[in-house]
Amino acid sequence: MIPLSSPITGQAFMFDEVEKSLKTIGFKLADNWDYEHGYFDYKIDDHVGYQFIRLPFVVTSGSLDAPGDYAMIEMKEPFLLSHKYNPGLDDNVKEGNFRAIFDQFQEPVDKDASFPEEHVQAGRDLLTQVEQLLLSER
Repeated sequence: MIPLSSPITGQAFMFDEVEKSLKTIGFKLADNWDYEHGYFDYKIDDHVGYQFIRLPFVVTSGSLDAPGDYAMIEMKEPFLLSHKYNPGLDDNVKEGNFRAIFDQFQEPVDKDASFPEEHVQAGRDLLTQVEQLLLSER
């Protein structure tokens, strides 16, 4: 993981506005959000594992699951993240057939793999776009 300093860190925004703006440049709300926090992710590459720029946020008021609730979020420090996975199916699943439907793929070899140097600048360039988008609307 590589932390990236940014002027958006600590800034408050309307969730819907941030999501709409970031979607225009390819970011998506990560699946692992909950009522208190979440991430906007952009996949930079997937040649050897997955490399992302991740924009974390916390919910300061409202709720993400109620569109009319006007959720407010505070952006946290962005970072570059790399996941390296084993190819193929997991031979060590110890669950029943129903659970195996969901857990058939290998666990990551390294959930916090080193980030390829050739993609660091791409991550910084994406962050610059994010900053311009979010801060120009203020």
